[in-house]
Amino acid sequence: MEKTDKTKGYSHILKYTGLFGGVQGLNILVGIIRNKLVAVILGPSGMGLISLFNSTINLLANSTNLGIPISAVKNISEANAREDRAALEHLVVTVRSWCLLTALAGVALCIALSSLLSYWTFGWGNHTLHFILLSPIVGMLAVTGGEMAILKGMRRLRPLALVSVWHVVLALVITVPLYYFFGETAIVPSLVVMALVQMVLTLSFSLRLFPLCFRGGRRQLREGSGMVRLGIAFVIAGILGSGAEFLIRSFLSYSASLETVGLYTAGYMMIMTYAGVAFSSLESDYFPRLSASNKHLTTTNTVVNRQIEVSLLLVSPLLVFFTIAMPILLPMLYSGKFSPAIGMMQVMVIAIYFRAIKLPMAYLPLAKGDSYSYLLLEAIYDILLVVAVVFAFRWWGLTGCGIAITAVGILDFLIILLYTGWRYGYHISKPVLLYASIQLPFGILAYLVTFVRQPWAYWSAGILIGLVSTAVSLHILRQKTNLWESLTAKVRRRLNRG
Repeated sequence: MEKTDKTKGYSHILKYTGLFGGVQGLNILVGIIRNKLVAVILGPSGMGLISLFNSTINLLANSTNLGIPISAVKNISEANAREDRAALEHLVVTVRSWCLLTALAGVALCIALSSLLSYWTFGWGNHTLHFILLSPIVGMLAVTGGEMAILKGMRRLRPLALVSVWHVVLALVITVPLYYFFGETAIVPSLVVMALVQMVLTLSFSLRLFPLCFRGGRRQLREGSGMVRLGIAFVIAGILGSGAEFLIRSFLSYSASLETVGLYTAGYMMIMTYAGVAFSSLESDYFPRLSASNKHLTTTNTVVNRQIEVSLLLVSPLLVFFTIAMPILLPMLYSGKFSPAIGMMQVMVIAIYFRAIKLPMAYLPLAKGDSYSYLLLEAIYDILLVVAVVFAFRWWGLTGCGIAITAVGILDFLIILLYTGWRYGYHISKPVLLYASIQLPFGILAYLVTFVRQPWAYWSAGILIGLVSTAVSLHILRQKTNLWESLTAKVRRRLNRG
C-alpha cells in the first residue's frame, strides 16, 4: 500500500508537470516566433527599449497592487474548499474593490512620476510622454491580477491556460504588423494594446463565474484589510525583484548601450523562461499540495523532496541539449545579432540545476504563511544579484553577467537550504542528493564541450552526454511511477477497440 501511494505521488507530480509544462511550451513556441520577428524588425536596440519600458512598468505595478494577486488566491481557495457560495461572492466583491482602488492609484502614480521615470530609466532624451501613455497598463495589470486570483482560487485551470495561450497568439498577430509598419514608434501603443487584450480575456472567463457587482463600498475595503496586510510582504518582495531587474538593465544601459540591454534580456529570457518549462506547475499544482500538508513535518519534507526529484530529472536532459544547441538556437530564435550573448547563456545553464532544487524549498515560507521569511530570502537574493552582476560585467562583460547569475544562484540555494532546515526542519533527501550528483556533472561536461572547436567532436560529445542524461532520467522515472504502464495499457485498449 505504501509503495502504491508513493508511486501515485510521483505519477501525480509528473502528470501535472507535463500538463502545465505543455501549456507553457506552447506559449513559448508562439513567443519564440514573435520574439524572432520582433528581433529581426527592431534589432537589439528595439528589444532593449521594450525591456526597459516593461521592467519599469512592472516595477510600478508590483509596487501598487498590494499583493492582492497572491494573497487573494489563498482566501478564495479556502472559501471554495468550504463550498460557501455566499462567502465566495462577498470575497470576490472585496477583491475587485481593492483591485479597482489599486488600479486608479497605480495610474496616478505613473503619471505623477513620469518625468522621474524617464530620467531614472534612460538618462538620455525625454521619455516623459511615453510613461504617461503607458500609465493605463499599470491599472490594467492590477485588474487582471485580481481576476487571475479569482480563477486560481476557484481552480479554473483550463481558463487560465486559455488566457495564456490566446494572449501570446494575439500578441503575435497584433504587435508584429505594428512593428513592421511603424518600427520603434509602435512600441508604446503595442504594449498598451496587449495589456488591454490580456485584461479582456481574463474578464471574459472570471465574469462567467462571478458577474460584476458594485455593492459594498467602504465596508468591502475594511473587510479586505487582512488580505492586504498579508500581501504587503509580497509587494515588497515584488518591488525588490522588479527593482533588481530595473537596476541591472539601467546599469547596462548607462555603462554600455541599449544593444547590451537587449542582448542581456534575450539571454536571460531564453535561460530562465525557456529552460524553466519544468517549473511551470509549481504555482498551480505544487503550492496548493504543499500548503495542505504544511502542518506535518514528515509529509512536508516528502512533498518538497518528491517535487525536487521530478523537476531535476525532467529538466536535466533539457539543459544539456540546450547548452550544446545554443549556437544554433539563439540565432534561430532571435537573430545573428544576438550571438554575443551565447557565452553568458551557456554559463547560466548551470544555475538552472540549482534552481530546480531550490524553487520547491523556496515555497515553504509561503505555505507556512511566513511572508516575512519569504521577504528576507528574496531580499538577500536580489541584493546579491545586483552587486554580483555589476561587479562581473565590469570585469568580463556579458559573460561575466552569466557567471554572476550562476554564482548567486548556487549561493542562494545554500542559503535557502540552511534557512528552511533551521526554521522549518526541512531536510533534503538522499535521492535528491543522488540525482543531483548524477545529473549535475552531465551539465558541467556539456559546458566544457562548448570550448571544443572541432564541429564533429563538439556535436558527437554533446549529443552523447544528452542521450545518457535522458536515459538516466527515464530509467529513474519509470521506476518511481506507473506512467509507462498507464501508457501501454491505453495503447492496448485503443488497439483492442480497433
